[in-house]
Amino acid sequence: MKRGLFITVEGTDGCGKTTQIKLMEQYLRSRGHDVLLTREPGGTSIAEKIRDLVLDPANSEMEDITEMMLYAASRAQHIREKIKPSVESGRHVICDRFVDSSYVYQSFGRGIDLKIVESVNRIAVDGMMPDITFFFDLSPEYALKRRIASTGADRIEKEKMDFHMKVYEGYRVLASMYPERIRTIDSSREIDIIFEEVRGILDGLLAGIGEVFV
Repeated sequence: MKRGLFITVEGTDGCGKTTQIKLMEQYLRSRGHDVLLTREPGGTSIAEKIRDLVLDPANSEMEDITEMMLYAASRAQHIREKIKPSVESGRHVICDRFVDSSYVYQSFGRGIDLKIVESVNRIAVDGMMPDITFFFDLSPEYALKRRIASTGADRIEKEKMDFHMKVYEGYRVLASMYPERIRTIDSSREIDIIFEEVRGILDGLLAGIGEVFV
């Protein structure tokens, strides 16, 4: 059986990734592909409970190491229960955030040694890395205000702007380190223009696994 694609989407809150994820899903489904749309933290019953714990604004006393471990625990459950079986069955998986979020939020944002974050998540990921990661590049100075205005702020979004700028710079560093996997998309443009670029990348990926669009 042909393996599905594992696609992850990253960026600061409010960068427009949710809209682009929906467009990706619609595009792939319109061409007859089986698609699983999921998110992190979350994606399974256990992982969603961890999500609620991590993002609850009431848990302001949570230690940085505790936060890192909870994200990794959620990821381990998510991969083994949902992501890996789906990809192996031929479904394309689109995941809103994945391991790169841990790198930028826990290491660049919180200041935990990147080697520690990588080591913990190496166990959680168990070799299941994305085929492609879309980084929607938009400064949090604009993006976060847009997000909070529409949905309110969770525990992470309530952090000071300095924290979010560190996270943003972390994304840019990762994108420069792994340019073949992480594709940087200028998210300051119109929605349809952004998706035209995304669609071109998707078409190239699908052609690479033997899918031909007509």
